[in-house]
Amino acid sequence: MAEIPIGGDEAPLAFYLPPSTDGARPGTFFVNTNDPETRTRYESEALAFHESIPGHHLQLAISQELEGIEEFHKHALVNAYVEGWGLYTERLADEMGLYSSDLARLGILSFDSWRAGRLVVDTGIHALGWSRQEAIDYLTENSPQAPNNIVNEVDRYTGWPGQALGYKMGQREFFRVRRMAEERLGAAFDIKGFHDTVLGSGPVPLETLSHLVERWIESLS
Repeated sequence: MAEIPIGGDEAPLAFYLPPSTDGARPGTFFVNTNDPETRTRYESEALAFHESIPGHHLQLAISQELEGIEEFHKHALVNAYVEGWGLYTERLADEMGLYSSDLARLGILSFDSWRAGRLVVDTGIHALGWSRQEAIDYLTENSPQAPNNIVNEVDRYTGWPGQALGYKMGQREFFRVRRMAEERLGAAFDIKGFHDTVLGSGPVPLETLSHLVERWIESLS
């Protein structure tokens, strides 16, 4: 496995490393502590929920334990599904009352501005011919992110076009299928059953996710 940077100027704010398939190594949430004075503490809880529980750790660890599906499917990194779930859980954590304060809840909105802004940056770089500096300037003016994180993010989108789009497409789809289930099931809607449904088949394309929820709705109707 290639070495993953866990600190320093080029590392992300944080990332999650899934458990090893043999169970010998637990899942690990890595936080970049380089230049701590540039890190916004009010975003730390939203970041932790996204990367750990109820976000990536919950989803990826459950996927590894599933039975009856191919091994490669358990570990498939379907970007829109995996990152969409991560974004979905930032607000799910708020519904669950997990944030410790209103200031920590502000991290949800701060991250929303970042995720929206990077869609503009991705489009600017890859469709409109923006320079690296133009992209940096845009995020600096339109998000509360620290300059070092903005530079890292712009370089990431330059080398990985469309990846940021997958986050928002996935998040929107998780909320869409949940609203659909709530509207059609009414009082019969069960949030635990919904989450069992969307997590119970491993990472899947968004069209398949919609089909899974449709089948669950029909089974309860």
